[in-house]
Formats: sequence, structure tokens, C-alpha cells
Amino acid sequence: MALEWVVLGYAAGAEAIMLLFLTVPGLGSLRRGIVAVARNALRPLLSVVPFCLFLLMDIYWKYETRPTCDKQHACTPAEYLRHEKSIIKSQRNAILIAAALLLYWLLFAVTNLVVRVDQLNQRLEKLKRQD
Repeated sequence: MALEWVVLGYAAGAEAIMLLFLTVPGLGSLRRGIVAVARNALRPLLSVVPFCLFLLMDIYWKYETRPTCDKQHACTPAEYLRHEKSIIKSQRNAILIAAALLLYWLLFAVTNLVVRVDQLNQRLEKLKRQD
């Protein structure tokens, strides 16, 4: 299961890097290439959404089937530590899922805004040339 989390981490990292390059000012000449790369990457990165839902269901299943340390069942210190580490890992993975989904949504929105601004600038230049 660790490989799935590594893949999700790399996908979230790629989304963050593309989002950073799209929003950095001063990359005027490279902007078209960056926008083209981001637009072409949006469709394959859409697979992050069902993948995150699958991993979220995995976290939920592990939460529901984990052993409990309550009054009926006495836990050893090693079992209690394992239980606490499992909870911390689940919380970390849930944050990674939320970050990946948020970064995909931001990348989608920012890419569409940059494309729309470029289209409006082209229209403006065309209208200036006509006058």
C-alpha cells in the first residue's frame, strides 16, 4: 500500500510545481509552453480524483476494522503504540488526499483563467489593430 501513497505524493508534487510555474510572474515568454504542458497534463491528472476516493475508502475501512483498546480488551504498550501510529498515518494520508484534490482543482481553475486571459488579450490586440 505504500506505493499508492508515493504515487499520490508525486502527483500532488507535480500539480504543485505546475501551479507554481503558472502563477510566477515574469515568465512571459515561457507562459505559453507552461500553459500547454498544464493543459495537456490536466486530463491524465484527473485520475487523481477516483484514486483519492479509493484511498479514502481504504482509510475508512482500516478505521472501521482496527483493533480497539477499550475497557474490555487490555492493550499492551506495544499494541497501544501500534494503534496510535496507525491513527497518525491515517491522518497524514487524509491530509495528502485533501492536498492532492485541492491542488488539482486549483491547477484546473488557474489554467482555465490563464487561457481565458490570453484569449482576451488576443481579442484586445485584434481590436486595437482594427482601429
